[in-house]
Order: sequence, then structure tokens, then C-alpha cells
Amino acid sequence: MDNTTVTPNTLQQAVRYFSNPDDALQFLASLRWPEGVTCPHCDAKEPSFLKTRRIWKCRSCRKQFSVKVGTVFEDSAIGLDKWLPALWLIANAKNGISSYELHRALGVTQKTAWFMLHRIRLAMQTRTFKKMRGKIEADETFIGGKARFMHKSVKARRITGPGPSDKTAVMGLLQRKGKKGHSTVMASVMAGTTRHDLQPMVRENVALGSDLFTDAQRAYLGLGGEYRHEFIDHAVEYVRGEVHTNCLENFWSCLKRTIKGTYISVDPYHVFRYLDEQVFRFNNRKVCDAERFVFVVRDVIGKRLTYANLIGANLAPATT
Repeated sequence: MDNTTVTPNTLQQAVRYFSNPDDALQFLASLRWPEGVTCPHCDAKEPSFLKTRRIWKCRSCRKQFSVKVGTVFEDSAIGLDKWLPALWLIANAKNGISSYELHRALGVTQKTAWFMLHRIRLAMQTRTFKKMRGKIEADETFIGGKARFMHKSVKARRITGPGPSDKTAVMGLLQRKGKKGHSTVMASVMAGTTRHDLQPMVRENVALGSDLFTDAQRAYLGLGGEYRHEFIDHAVEYVRGEVHTNCLENFWSCLKRTIKGTYISVDPYHVFRYLDEQVFRFNNRKVCDAERFVFVVRDVIGKRLTYANLIGANLAPATT
């Protein structure tokens, strides 16, 4: 196979280019194996290519494999002509794309589209974060529907207490970059918002001695000995010089606009997946659509999500 690759620059070009199964195969194979195809089972080089089936056969271990093996596409009957445009859509849609919209666009079932989107979100997940340093904002928010918008039966099932007690707690850390760069963010679902929940997150991901800016949440008290900690009391003011959490508040706004406007209802069990999606787009917002698309394609490798794992079928039932 020719190891050169052509990267489309627009969605229209992507749909047209990947409609050819040979072009789609060559594109993914060249990104996965830039120095030539190797067997995913034994790492042997130069396997035989079975052109009629678009798969390879290893000369060493004699096993057959496709370009999907060892990626989020593994065991999927959906062709790359649909997978790659779907990946383009979610990577570059500022407010996300719903499974219903994807099912209409690609001609697959809504259930299949939902599964596809979650597999792509796994590819968008940042594997590791370097410790943040410099000027860091820390803040927390809650994800969940508002009771006044719920049907009576749904409200009775989901709402058990006042305020955020029935919502999912999320904490974010944002590293400011100033005028020459752009800020980067990381976010994680938390068990709660006490100091025992929030402070370990800060210590694990923020370099000692950094400038730490938070709101007046009491859970952050006690970090002053390790960081230059300053806080802003939102009951009095929102900005005091460089002390504010407005950049992180902007990220929360984008996240909630995506969830409320596009996804409408997100199960608490899946909140972390939507965080991965929004964090990826935020941290790569300065690159062009084609480059952002390639970033996700390269990260489909070495990740796997089965439907049973997605819906939690493998989890042990709770005991009473």
C-alpha cells in the first residue's frame, strides 16, 4: 500500500474522500503505521495485504487483522466511510452533536450513533496531563437537570434533596497562558466538594509554588502553605486584579451549553465522557479543523470500549 496520506480540510471533502473505502483504509493505516504496517499480535513487519478483503495476514504468526484491530473501531460493522466523518463532526462541532443528529446524517440507528459517539469520546480522552504550573484557576460546578423542567414522575425519581444534592460534582483546573498562548483545562467528576475531595486534586495536578486562584469555597483553605493561594469572594466582587476564576467559568459555560442545548439529558454515569469531549475541544481550540480531526484519529489506537462496559453491564450489582 502507498504510505502517503491526504487529509481533507472541510467536512465536504472528508465525506467525499472517505466514501472511497481504499482511501479511508489508507488514511487510517498511514496514521497508525507511519513506518509501515506491523502485526498487532506479534509486531512482525511487512504482512501480506489481502486486497479483496482489505485486511492483512501476518507472515510470522499467520493471524489476520484489519486496521480496526486495537482501536475504538474494533468489532464494529460500521465502515470507515461513516466512522471518519462521524469523528470529524464531533471533533469540530463547538457544541457537540447529538446521537439523533448523527443517526440522521449517517443513516445508522440512533442506538448505533450513541455507541459510536461514546467510542469517539474515549479517543478524545487525554491520556496524561503534565502538572500545571504558573497561574492556575480552580473551581467546581454541578451537572444535572433543573427540577422545574422535569416531568413530575422524573422529578420524583431524581430529586431527593435541595440544591445540588442530586447533581454530579465536577472540579476543573485551568492553567493560564497569557497573550502568546492559550489556556488549558482539565476536569474530573468528584465524589463531593469537601476539602478531602478537592485538595488532593489540586496537589496531584498543580506544581508546588504555583499561583492558585479560587473562589471563597472553604474547601480550598489550607493550601496557602504549598501554593500562593488567593481567593475571590463572589458575594463581594468577581475580579480583583489577576485574582479571578473567570476563565474557568467560561469553560463551565461552554460545557453546560453543550449539555443543555445539544445532549439535553446526560446520565450521571456518563458525565465524565462528556467532560473528555469538551476538554479536548477546549484545549485544541486554536488549531484548524483538519488538525483537530487528525489528533483524534491518532488517539483511537490502544483504546477499546465494548457496549457492555459502556452501559455498565459488567458492574457487580449493589448489595444491601
